[in-house]
Amino acid sequence: MESSPPSTGKGPIANLAARRAAGEIHADPVQEQVVLRLQAIHDQLAAMAAAQPAKPGFLARLGLAGAPKPVEGPHGLYIWGPVGRGKSMLMDLFFADAPVARKRRVHFHEFMLEVQARLHRRREELAAKGAPPESDTIVPIAREIAAETRLLCFDEFQVTNIADAMILGRLFETLFEEGITVIATSNRTPDDLYKNGLQRDRFLPFIELVERRLEVLELGGAQDYRMGRLRELDLYLTPLGAWATTKLDEAFRALSNGADGEPRVLRTQGRDVEVPRAAPGVAMAHFMDWCAKPMGAADFLCIADSFHTVIVAEIPRMGPDSQDKAVRFVTMIDTFYEKKVKLICSAAASPANLYPEGDGSFEFQRTVSRLMEMQSPEYLNLEHIA
Repeated sequence: MESSPPSTGKGPIANLAARRAAGEIHADPVQEQVVLRLQAIHDQLAAMAAAQPAKPGFLARLGLAGAPKPVEGPHGLYIWGPVGRGKSMLMDLFFADAPVARKRRVHFHEFMLEVQARLHRRREELAAKGAPPESDTIVPIAREIAAETRLLCFDEFQVTNIADAMILGRLFETLFEEGITVIATSNRTPDDLYKNGLQRDRFLPFIELVERRLEVLELGGAQDYRMGRLRELDLYLTPLGAWATTKLDEAFRALSNGADGEPRVLRTQGRDVEVPRAAPGVAMAHFMDWCAKPMGAADFLCIADSFHTVIVAEIPRMGPDSQDKAVRFVTMIDTFYEKKVKLICSAAASPANLYPEGDGSFEFQRTVSRLMEMQSPEYLNLEHIA
């Protein structure tokens, strides 16, 4: 599980002040505006938690009335802006003290994989019973989620496939009807979600729902805090060894605000893409996790879309006996380069000596050039293309 930021017990404003007092972050007037809105929601949730529940009516005491409708929580926030501005950090500071017994913070892609799995399981269960298919399977699934969780905090809200796009409107309409409070962070304004996607006209009602039910806040500003941390890191570590391994772990923690990270599974074209260690915006894997497995351009594109920075450990020297790994490595670097993903890695040799001979070693020189360019300040300043 990802580590939680220190909690004062008083809400996001106090938590942010504590981090500043500790010298962990600097004052930022744009973050101040967002944290005020998060504090307002915290205070509303606290007031709801402190209120005495109403006594059940006469019919309810006799068991003749249905279950009362859940109390509607405060409307939430949709916080968007470029990477490195502190969106995830502010949401974590809110979540740490959120006075809600049933709350969940989850990466949006992971949440949608769970929803799709629930839908599949429910349809299978109905078929096993010989029951007719439901006209709307999404509503009961949304109600199940609402019964389990009253506050949902989504990190990296993005929509990339038609399967998710076609169910989001009905799913969130029901979640909101059930009184769920939603806080979401995204690199995109709601109007840019699922941009140029198939049948996007059917997705537009969901955008309208988000803009109606969530306050949309931009967290911009000129300062990219992630970039500041990246410039302080060693990006290409050689030779391999305990020193390089420690440096990669330090880099992951520096870019994830101290999070340990956890495994994540991405989905593309019906395939699962495993990321051994992930935190918001940052992924880490061993060379063999991706380049020794039958992964292709679509898999690496899915990774590049999901993370602005990727850390790859223990890239070996390759030769004629490891051509397949070299080909996948080239595909991976090409994809990351095109998407302006920032790369941190440890390697057994300099870029020019990673694949000195074997089929495709001449063409590998382009990869050498890209590996060197990806360490340059000019490349680091380029915006990630998600």
